[in-house]
Amino acid sequence: MSKRNTPQRRHSIISLLNESGEVSVDELAKRFETSEVTIRKDLNALESHGLLLRRYGGAVPLPQELIAEQESKVSVFKQAIAREAVRRIREHARIIIDSGSTTAAMIPQLGMKAGLVVMTNSLNVATALREIEHEPVLLMTGGTWDPHSESFQGQVAEQVLRSYDFDQLFIGADGLDIARGTTTFNELLGLSRVMAEVSREVIVLIESDKLGRKIPNLELPWSSIHTLITDERLDPVSRAQIAACGVEVICAAAGN
Repeated sequence: MSKRNTPQRRHSIISLLNESGEVSVDELAKRFETSEVTIRKDLNALESHGLLLRRYGGAVPLPQELIAEQESKVSVFKQAIAREAVRRIREHARIIIDSGSTTAAMIPQLGMKAGLVVMTNSLNVATALREIEHEPVLLMTGGTWDPHSESFQGQVAEQVLRSYDFDQLFIGADGLDIARGTTTFNELLGLSRVMAEVSREVIVLIESDKLGRKIPNLELPWSSIHTLITDERLDPVSRAQIAACGVEVICAAAGN
């Protein structure tokens, strides 16, 4: 079964798992006439989607209580925003993915994009990228570890970023200020701004319920942002006000 049939193979793996109660890497590799490395990527991807639980040498079904917990972690709005973001990525693009739960929701869907170069300051993003189909060229900023944002920050990371140029930056935020731009609780603002400087298109991913949060730190002004991808709950007045700042506003519909 070729790479083009990856979704079909993964669907078959879930069917086999439901029938037998467990699957092994070596048996699946033989059944689908593919490598054990490919099967491990399949199982890792399916686990990241909350469809099974990895165990040594294979996988078992995910307990129902864990399925419910997994589904609650990523809202339908985050998923819709992530899908819309991935649609904007061309094959062989050079992109930056910032740390954050909304940007991380993009990762499982990047497997269909061939030839990507991805820079990130997040260990979680880097780990997830290694498990997708069409694994991209992965670049890490390095730098000083910030436990608040669970990412690398600081001058070293900024210097690494400035040695490259990128097509797109995908970045989240803690809040949206209609008058100013995106806001954050984190006082380490330098890296986000450098990411924006070295990217031809800056795309902010954020759920609409973060609009109007009282957060003092301005992360990116509207003048630095090209596109805002949010969800369908954003009210028309706020959408018009943001668009008036020269920002393309996309309201992703949940379920599309």
